[in-house]
Amino acid sequence: MGGAVVYFGLVRHIRWSTRQTLGSLGLETKAPGAPMKSRSTTILTVRHRGTVAIGGDGQVTLGSSIMKADAVKLRRLMDDTVLVGFAGATADAFALLERFEAKLKDYPENVPRAAIELAKDWRTDRALRRLEALMTVVDSANTLLLTGNGDVIQPTDGVLGIGSGGDYAVAAARALVAHSSLDAPAIVRAALEIAGGIDIYTNANIVVETLKCAN
Repeated sequence: MGGAVVYFGLVRHIRWSTRQTLGSLGLETKAPGAPMKSRSTTILTVRHRGTVAIGGDGQVTLGSSIMKADAVKLRRLMDDTVLVGFAGATADAFALLERFEAKLKDYPENVPRAAIELAKDWRTDRALRRLEALMTVVDSANTLLLTGNGDVIQPTDGVLGIGSGGDYAVAAARALVAHSSLDAPAIVRAALEIAGGIDIYTNANIVVETLKCAN
């Protein structure tokens, strides 16, 4: 009996050690029957020299497979005066997008207020809390990050990235803003290309949209 206990304890330890090792290597373990995780994407926005640009790549990854290479993850709202980029589960992102569009209709002249109202619902509504996505919202005067934790964050320098390659894109964009003569759309495209060369969930099928900044 004692030998059996030692044996099963050893097996449990080996399984735990294997999961830890795979996790440290960036390889996910999945319980049998668990849904495959959808990964996407990189969204970057830069406000520079009188223009705000937002861009995203086109890759959608399901588990270890690339399911789509040319997805468009940007939307224009309110007669093209508001641009939204989203990262995360596609269905969840579209559900949030519909909610945000409704909030914009309630507060058409106040994008930050619409974002705050959505973040409050996202945080407190039982159904919305289950949605796994991030949103970046820009208009002529504001750059905002919305999260499911109820956060509405405006970056100090007008550079914001979300998704799996967001940190790489932000680092590249800040360097280009400081040390190049590129305009905002060119910076967004170049930074996303750099992120795509590092992050395996980001590709080079890049879409960029722009708005003029408020004076």
